[in-house]
Amino acid sequence: MSQRIFYRFNSSTEQFERVFPSRGERLRARVRQGITGVAAGILVVVLAYIFIDFPREKTLRTENETLRSEINVLHRRADEALAVMEDLADRDNNFYRVMMQAEPISAGRRYAGLERQRAIGRLDSITDPEMIEEVEAKFDRLERMLYVQSTSFDSLALMAGETDHRLAHIPAIPPISEKYLRTVASGYGTRIDPVYGTTRFHEGLDFSAPPGTPVYATGDGTVTVSGWESAYGNMVEINHGYNYTTRYAHLSQLDVRPGQSVKRGDLIGRVGNTGKSTGPHLHYEVRLKGQPQNPVYYHFYDITPEEYDRMILQAENAGRMMD
Repeated sequence: MSQRIFYRFNSSTEQFERVFPSRGERLRARVRQGITGVAAGILVVVLAYIFIDFPREKTLRTENETLRSEINVLHRRADEALAVMEDLADRDNNFYRVMMQAEPISAGRRYAGLERQRAIGRLDSITDPEMIEEVEAKFDRLERMLYVQSTSFDSLALMAGETDHRLAHIPAIPPISEKYLRTVASGYGTRIDPVYGTTRFHEGLDFSAPPGTPVYATGDGTVTVSGWESAYGNMVEINHGYNYTTRYAHLSQLDVRPGQSVKRGDLIGRVGNTGKSTGPHLHYEVRLKGQPQNPVYYHFYDITPEEYDRMILQAENAGRMMD
């Protein structure tokens, strides 16, 4: 191997003069060249890794995106199932267990220490382990709710089997013909008083119907009131036992007398416009231990699920009372 020769220009003599570098200088020059080469190689590899999709990395990236998409789908399905279970739990406490006079199931019993899921803005803003942890927590909650709800239904079924007499006495049908359920004038809750224009709590349902429309007892019981009752006008009150009473107000005709026993579906009077009333309608109340209840939860016989859902929607949207 021939030795490299180095020259340097001498400005004073204006000539190139041969330079004889020492061994150390030659070694340092070779080291610098080596370091520069290695750095260039590393830079090329890094740029290739960043900008070039190698088959393995591309496959892993695709699999990761697919798994993340599947986890997103599981999150949505868990949320939908939890929403259904929350609605079922609400019906259980506020309808089925009320009907059977059973104590409501507390949140502590339903969730057994499981906390409600924290709100997440966007799933793509959290890490993969956090996503998996969230969906596992949701399914744990769903599993617990299913178990508690199944147990609740089993206990209610046992109570129902032992209390046929109770079921016959609990208010369970609409007080007027099904066709008038489509004309709910006012629902249960805070409403506008038609006479005074102020807001007050409406303790029943108002069904707009023509004068003379038949009114029926909604459960077996004994008539305690049949006569004029101030703002109620002509009113019938029935004691069904098991702490339940019902009231039927503004009647034009009374077809029962105090002390009379009635069965579910018996004619007790006819729709009118008596007492504090702005038009022909039936004001209907359900009371449990003297406290008013939402009557829509006590219409579970003789109407289809579609009619029931429609009546609930109308009752919620009906904002002006007729009495």
